[in-house]
Amino acid sequence: MSNDNNQKIRHAWHQFCDELKDSGDLIFRDGIPDNEITRATGMRLLARNISLAMQFEMENNDPKFPEMLHYFDPLRKQGGDNTDAHYSGSPINGQDYYRISGYRGTAQYFAITILEDGNTPWGGGVVNTRLGKDLIVDESGRFELLIGPKQPNNFDAEKINWMETSTESYRITFRQFFANWLKEKPMEAGIERVGQDNQTPLFTAEILSEGLKKTSHWVNWSTTYWADMIDKWKAQPNTFMSYGELEKNKIDFTPGGAPIIAYWKIPAGEALILRVTPPDADYWAVEFGNYWWETMDYRYRFSSTNCHHAKLDNEGVLTIIISHEDLGATNWLDPCGHEEGYITYRWIGSDHYPKPNAEQLTVAALTATYPELINQVGQQQREDEMLERRAGIRQRFKS
Repeated sequence: MSNDNNQKIRHAWHQFCDELKDSGDLIFRDGIPDNEITRATGMRLLARNISLAMQFEMENNDPKFPEMLHYFDPLRKQGGDNTDAHYSGSPINGQDYYRISGYRGTAQYFAITILEDGNTPWGGGVVNTRLGKDLIVDESGRFELLIGPKQPNNFDAEKINWMETSTESYRITFRQFFANWLKEKPMEAGIERVGQDNQTPLFTAEILSEGLKKTSHWVNWSTTYWADMIDKWKAQPNTFMSYGELEKNKIDFTPGGAPIIAYWKIPAGEALILRVTPPDADYWAVEFGNYWWETMDYRYRFSSTNCHHAKLDNEGVLTIIISHEDLGATNWLDPCGHEEGYITYRWIGSDHYPKPNAEQLTVAALTATYPELINQVGQQQREDEMLERRAGIRQRFKS
């Protein structure tokens, strides 16, 4: 190996480490909640997303050799990930054809989006969408999907699904939202470029250098982007608004309904009550996250609920209670030590999108004013529900 290549490899690594180090300044900028848990989880967020950035920018970034890989899981999150979800996808381009096939699974909500590159860390506008209810699936639960710039003349539309790409298409994403975590099964599928070569290009110093540079850039860009976005909600706490109401950049969105989001602040000794009547919907959920726009620990904490797990009252009202102490509320969400963050309601496949009413009060006032809302769930029930959630997570992520 030439000395020039040795120097290039060494320089690429040093530059990568220096840029990651500089990204840590975000965690201490003005306006960040100034407490130990927020700072620590922010630094963990940066570390967690190195692997995701490397997957996108170096390990699985070649549309000539695509792989279907998952994005988020309980240990790697950002951008308001849904605790019910399994997100996966692959790089593509707008010139080639790709065949995706496998077992569709049984997730209550299933959607495919093809998107273009754009002004956000997750690309730009969506150019094509296919919902699970519109997907052709055979009697064994398997499907085949062909994507490309133009439908072939001999295409069998009765057996094979078709989605058209645009010239700027760069990624295909699969969303699976699980209502019943324990019963619903995840998709198992793979992707091949039609006419794919048998061998990938050799991994050179130039490829390494470019990949590490893009990786460190994406880590900084993505974490800063979402911190800047959440500050827009932070300015109006307990007010529910959609992404589109505050941001004009196009981004890969969840088809069928825009999530509505509010920023919350709950000091120790206080609680937040959220009330809303859920609409008739294909799927709905409530997820809870920290300042860094990542969900709380949904492996060992009650940080979300949905249309399967939540309980409505006799009038069909969903009442969520957020408090640092478990008061035995039926639909309790745990802030996991955080005193501020975001909460998202997802109404998918609904004809309207109601916004919850928020009431913030002390725990003492909650106990005195709404005694019927607390002491409804005992410790054994909590433990049983958590064991079921954990089993569902293992099934979803095959871990």
